[in-house]
Amino acid sequence: MPQAKLLSKIVIGVLVLGAAIQFVPYGREHSNPPVTLEPDWDSAKTRELFFRACRDCHSNETVWPWYSNVAPVSWLVASDVYEAREHLNVSDWGRPKQDGDEAAEMLREGEMPLWFYLPLHPRARLSDADRERLIAGLERTFGSDSGP
Repeated sequence: MPQAKLLSKIVIGVLVLGAAIQFVPYGREHSNPPVTLEPDWDSAKTRELFFRACRDCHSNETVWPWYSNVAPVSWLVASDVYEAREHLNVSDWGRPKQDGDEAAEMLREGEMPLWFYLPLHPRARLSDADRERLIAGLERTFGSDSGP
């Protein structure tokens, strides 16, 4: 049964590789730097909706789920969070190069939250009414990328 031997070697190889990549250090440092300054939110409701749907990637108050400790998923999660914070971080407000003015448009176009985030974070799913409320609140808080 050469196929069975080949299959068992492949399974063992995958298991060994899976175990070996757990020793790669990237993606395990789950830093949440201190909150230095938040934006001047237009309302408590906008802040609440933002923190419900966007906090894990766009603030220093990320809740790191268990799977963010398992490679290779940990690599993707860490990369996504650190890149998202570079674009918009409401915990470090006032630093140069914040893309707050694009936040409402990305939400409106369905680009945010990322499609693969929602299945594991059902709380981030917004009703149509909450989505519209958040979009309007983001525009009042950060402005709009379409100009004044």
